[in-house]
Amino acid sequence: MVNEVILDDFSLKVTGFEQGVSTNSSGKEAKTIRFDFEVKGGTEYHDVTVHLYKNTFDVKIPELDLSFRGTINNYSTSRTDFTDENSSSLFSLELIEIG
Repeated sequence: MVNEVILDDFSLKVTGFEQGVSTNSSGKEAKTIRFDFEVKGGTEYHDVTVHLYKNTFDVKIPELDLSFRGTINNYSTSRTDFTDENSSSLFSLELIEIG
C-alpha cells in the first residue's frame, strides 16, 4: 500500500493510491497515478496549493521505487473555503508522466 507521494521535495501522506497507464499529450504511453490526501485550512492549505500551482513535478513513490516527471492531469477538492485553520478538505490528484 502506498502511503507517501513526493512532488519535488514536498511530501504528501496519501490514501486511495491507484496506478495506471494512459496516453499523454504527445500521443505516447505514459504512467498515471491518482491519490487522495487531506489538507487542513489556513497555513497548510496555503503551503500545499502554492506548491501545486507549479503544475509539473519530479514525482517519487518510495514504496514502489518509482519516479517520473509528471504534470497535473486532474484534481478536485471537497471544499472551497480554507480560511478556518480547524477545517480540513480531501484533495484528489491525478498526475500523468511527461517527456
